[in-house]
Amino acid sequence: MNAPEQAPTLTDIEQQMQATLEMQRASYLKEGVVSAEARIDRLQRGVDVIIKYNGQIAEALNSDFTCRPREVTLLTDVGAGIAPMKHAIKHLRSWMKPEKRPTMFPFNLLGARGRIEYQPLGVVGIIAPWNFPVNMVFAPLAGVLAAGNRAMIKPSEFTPATSALMAQMFAEVYDPSEIAMFDGGPEVGQAFSSLAFDHMIFTGATSIAKHILTAAARNLVPVTLELGGKSPVVVSRSADIEKSISRIMVGKTLNAGQICLAPDYLLVPEEKLHEVIAAAQKSITEMYPKILDNPQYTSVINERHYERLNGYLAEANERGQKVIPINPAQEDFNSQQGTLKIPPTLIPEPAEDLKMMEEELFGPLLPVRTYKNFEETIGYINSKPRPLAAYYFGEDKQEEEALISRTTSGGVCVNDVVMHVAQEELPFGGVGPSGMGSYHGRTGFQTFSHAKSVFRQAGFNIAKLGGMLPPYGKATESTIKMQLKK
Repeated sequence: MNAPEQAPTLTDIEQQMQATLEMQRASYLKEGVVSAEARIDRLQRGVDVIIKYNGQIAEALNSDFTCRPREVTLLTDVGAGIAPMKHAIKHLRSWMKPEKRPTMFPFNLLGARGRIEYQPLGVVGIIAPWNFPVNMVFAPLAGVLAAGNRAMIKPSEFTPATSALMAQMFAEVYDPSEIAMFDGGPEVGQAFSSLAFDHMIFTGATSIAKHILTAAARNLVPVTLELGGKSPVVVSRSADIEKSISRIMVGKTLNAGQICLAPDYLLVPEEKLHEVIAAAQKSITEMYPKILDNPQYTSVINERHYERLNGYLAEANERGQKVIPINPAQEDFNSQQGTLKIPPTLIPEPAEDLKMMEEELFGPLLPVRTYKNFEETIGYINSKPRPLAAYYFGEDKQEEEALISRTTSGGVCVNDVVMHVAQEELPFGGVGPSGMGSYHGRTGFQTFSHAKSVFRQAGFNIAKLGGMLPPYGKATESTIKMQLKK
């Protein structure tokens, strides 16, 4: 009788990851120059495998979330995973072209030339989150492969069915020397982030990012961090309230607010508060006339996050704060079985020291603060850590410009929320606590490339002509005099 097969230990996984890194790096070096054709082939295989497995991806994510709408998965994970790879296929030949750079006087007059060559880095580590687990693997992978690199991937342990499916997908169309995936919990993630990659990209919580950055520093691994924060929404007196709130609530309820770019709180004119609340209730009723057994409304990912969000609400209730659940069918959310749904909930005029005002919500809760003068919104946003996004709704160009130029955020979206992330040629990234570095489109290609400076000297002996060689003399003094001119 054969002994039962033992699960690999952490040491086994660490050794396997190190061996894979060495194998990928050796394979990359053996390949030499990575042609456009090879890059396109790798990208196209990614597109093809997502399309092939799109139905199973929807089923896996529905299983992991207990309720994840098929439509949401196909739009935000499948479609949004394919789009960056298609975009890269279309444009990478132009991205790969050397960039001419001007040379300095007098070198330029004598024939010296300069250029930038974009060279692959080698092996890139990708640590992906659970909220969009397919998209957040394939979107950065588009830039990684377009730049000519290999990749090692660590998905979230919170989406095991999706991770298992992705492992099957990668094994079907990629050799492990091209792409390899390693599943596991925090210990595996810690070991993964300690590997000597040529670059690493992490998408997730700011608190975890500090550990990632510390681990990467031991090997001087450059890191791109895509984090989050409390993204504010300023609603102007010039805004169409019903139209604006409708767009805001679409972004807030997509994936039940489990989006790094989700609106985290509103800043609205004080006299518009009741109109804003009514518009939000109308919008939710139209989109979700019922919620509990509605397969189009996403469940919270797990018990831990469900308890966290309900903890915010419990604190608000205990403090006597007004809490407005938007529950069109008056369903009993305490009786749900198999799902962890929370209705969209408004918290008007929240106390500033509530936990929900200090921590990123990542759920369908929406605090609504009011202001008297627009200037208050600028001061309030600037008093908080820099967010991943800031949103402005209105038609006042001076206000719009003030929000854009006088606050600092990863990106700004005007008269909508979240949608700027879908623009492939707009760099996506945070600033300060909301992230470091950016990617998407050409910027992603450059992030995962080494921009190598190449200088070709002229045939003339410029050093001698300029008196830069000993013995120094009149020509030297002329050169120095020219350099010291104001």
